[in-house]
Amino acid sequence: MDDRIAAAPDEDLERLLVFVRDSRGFDLTGYKRSSLVRRIRKRMMAVDVVDFPSYQDLLETSAEEFEQLFNTILINVTGFFRDPEAWNYLQRDIIPELLSDIPAGEEIRVWSAGCSSGEEAYSLAIAFAEALGVDDYLKRVKIYGTDVDEEALHEARGGTYSARSLEPLSAELREKYFEQSNSRFSFRTDLRRRVIFGRHDITRDAPISRLNLLTCRNTLMYFNVEAQTQIIDRFHFALREEGYLFLGKAEMLLSDGDRFEVSNMRQRVFRRRPGEARRPHQTLPVAFEAASVAEKRDATRRRLLRDMVLDGAPNVMIAIDVDGNVEMINGQARAQFGLTPHDVGRPFRDLEISYRPVELRSLIELAHGERRSIRINAAERRVNSDDVQYLDVTVQPLWGGDGLPVGSSVMFVDVTATTRLQREIKRNREDLETAYEELQSTNEELETTNEELQSSIEELETTNEELQSTNEELETTNEELQSGNEELETMNEELRVRGTELGEARTYLEGVLASLAAGVVVLDGELRVWSWNRGAEDLWGLRTEEVGRQEFFSLDFGLPTEKLREPLAECLALSRRTGPVKVDAVNRKGRAITCTITCSPLDSSGGGVVILMEQTEPGTTRVTGAGSA
Repeated sequence: MDDRIAAAPDEDLERLLVFVRDSRGFDLTGYKRSSLVRRIRKRMMAVDVVDFPSYQDLLETSAEEFEQLFNTILINVTGFFRDPEAWNYLQRDIIPELLSDIPAGEEIRVWSAGCSSGEEAYSLAIAFAEALGVDDYLKRVKIYGTDVDEEALHEARGGTYSARSLEPLSAELREKYFEQSNSRFSFRTDLRRRVIFGRHDITRDAPISRLNLLTCRNTLMYFNVEAQTQIIDRFHFALREEGYLFLGKAEMLLSDGDRFEVSNMRQRVFRRRPGEARRPHQTLPVAFEAASVAEKRDATRRRLLRDMVLDGAPNVMIAIDVDGNVEMINGQARAQFGLTPHDVGRPFRDLEISYRPVELRSLIELAHGERRSIRINAAERRVNSDDVQYLDVTVQPLWGGDGLPVGSSVMFVDVTATTRLQREIKRNREDLETAYEELQSTNEELETTNEELQSSIEELETTNEELQSTNEELETTNEELQSGNEELETMNEELRVRGTELGEARTYLEGVLASLAAGVVVLDGELRVWSWNRGAEDLWGLRTEEVGRQEFFSLDFGLPTEKLREPLAECLALSRRTGPVKVDAVNRKGRAITCTITCSPLDSSGGGVVILMEQTEPGTTRVTGAGSA
């Protein structure tokens, strides 16, 4: 530590703390002086200030220094399921017992005091979601996370953390409760809605009430004994009977055995004993027994006048007490939302106006948690299928003279006409901007079109010259085509004469093949049937049109063609005659015969085979066919 920063008088430190409290509402007077002085001096060294009065002068002239001081004093050390052994005990033993004591369907209220950047509050959300199931969690559980550090609360509200922050969680929990976006992980949006964050000073502000579980881990240790006592008083008031208090390893409740019983001292879990709790710093009302009749009459007149003013107010106004019951509904509320005087005294959550057109219950809790009014602009309310009303909604938390909450007021202001006018103006402005942009674009297009037109004229002149040249070329080509046509006519006449000769030759060959009594089959290079003479028709009963262009081995007739694969392949490969081969077969009449097969190569560029099939009667060697191909 810098030697220039000497031990400062206590009076200077206390004046500095009072200044911070009065100017920024941040009360450090309950913190332990040893750790507080150490952290303030650390900040003083960073800005080269030697004593507390000089540092107070710096704070008076520099708003940014307040933020640096708070970041130095507030030690935001937290994590998911920090101290796993204690959290395991909470999930294994405490939460199941807590749930068994709460009637089914009843709300479960949890407060994480000193939540820092939100990891502890989200750990509670995961623990209850695992115990109840996600659906019941969404219906029943409400978790409040509070801290004095606005910067940490901003991070908590975002609910986004790095992969390193999620290392204490199993892969299953990370996948189930977090959604990855690039390198960051966000807590599930639907579960996040049940966690409400707000600024709250546990040494000064009124506590959140009717809690089933309150966690405040490693926060009390920064406060002195007097401040700790006041905080414990607030915690005792906040908890329901049989509610649980979950502290950190460095904190204990040794002197509160009459109000808290020990559930597990090792894990710092305590349970509130039955008995009524007095509001912290509660003051009793003053009795006015000596008030005169005139004073009472004046008070009654003033109260009546106030009620009439509120009831006749031009805007919808509703008052809700601290327990969530409706205390006042004015005339506009009755007229616009269909409410009646019978709704006064009912739970606010039972009224449709509590969630339509805006979810007001969470806004009321947020307003009390952050100790400020909340405004929603132009909330849409559908009156019927064709009519939409727009309302500005203001939620104002109400506090008593003792600093404790007494309720909330909700005001609806009809801004339908203004909203529609603003939207119409916005649409007209957008239309004008669009029209202006289109006009500019059209002007640019016209300039471009003019340039393109000039270019097109030049191209047309060039094209005209090219067309004249092309016309001359076409005339020359026409003469060439006439000459070619005469040559084609001469070639056509030659082809006609040759075709006639080929037809005559084909007729002659077909006549020769038809005159043969033996079966003759001509195959091409792929062993498809090209010719099938009359002898083959008489022998096997298949006509020429039935076998034309068919693969020889795919034909089904009395001859087992598979036995001819080898001689046919040899004939094709060696281009020489093979056979004769004797094959047992069945002719078209169903008689068993012996067929003599001879394969001869077909002398042509495409190759092929001529098959000669001669029938021999069984037991004889008489040949029924004559000649050869």
